[in-house]
Amino acid sequence: MLILRNRNFLIYGLGLSGRYCLNFLNKSNKVDIYDDFKKNLSTGNKKFFISKKKITKKNYDYIVISPGINIRTCSLKDYLKKNRKKIITDLDIFYYLNQNNIIIAITGTNGKSTTSKLINDILIKNKQDVRLIGNIGNSALGEKNISQKTIFIVEISSYQIEYSKYFKGNISAILNIAPDHLERHLTFKKYLKVKIKLLENQPINSKSFINKQDKIIINFIKKKKIKSKIKKITVNFKKNFLKQIKNPYFRSVDSLTNLKFAIEITKLFNVKNKTIIKTVNSFSNLS
Repeated sequence: MLILRNRNFLIYGLGLSGRYCLNFLNKSNKVDIYDDFKKNLSTGNKKFFISKKKITKKNYDYIVISPGINIRTCSLKDYLKKNRKKIITDLDIFYYLNQNNIIIAITGTNGKSTTSKLINDILIKNKQDVRLIGNIGNSALGEKNISQKTIFIVEISSYQIEYSKYFKGNISAILNIAPDHLERHLTFKKYLKVKIKLLENQPINSKSFINKQDKIIINFIKKKKIKSKIKKITVNFKKNFLKQIKNPYFRSVDSLTNLKFAIEITKLFNVKNKTIIKTVNSFSNLS
């Protein structure tokens, strides 16, 4: 169980997520920060900075690590190896604070951002309170005015999944899988294992989506204990539906696959076809 009051935290890496973590945790905890490049710290943050030498002499309850840091090669690698159980992410803190909200988690080697944005736009068009956060660039802890009806769409990378201990999605999707980030994960099997962790962490009565044509994922999850209900996506559309899609972006197999995932997920919120078509036709592809 994560405890977020009266604890000692070390934040390693003061990028966007690190800064929001500092702002949140500093209200009711003791917080130190460390960054491999001290010049990255602003004047206001330097008072929290702790040297590498002093870190090893302190006892932290949690170490909040930036996903971009490779714990095998970073300057604190020996310390982190000894304290691996204490490592968490900003998504763990986010989940603890918002676990009663619907959380849609999207991962995959390619298409994460596009699919996440597409789901976001469709649900906004459906007049729902939606927040797009995570790897797409919006901090998980930066959202305000959250209600019980707020829906979170989290684009989550393998780096974030790897370090997270508590984060779960009510609805999760692995779009596809191909060798990637092997300089970090070392082997394709380890990379695949990290991605599948997103499904393994899901609670009972949750939903997960995978591509029926992705035999690597299908064969791999057969060996895993997945508690969620898995739906295998097939990329086929009714001709009448496709005729109404005028946006030239949705012509390739990949873009249509992303669209099918978005449709299947948003249908869980009783979104009508005309809302989907209207959104798709006005959708601007991400740069």
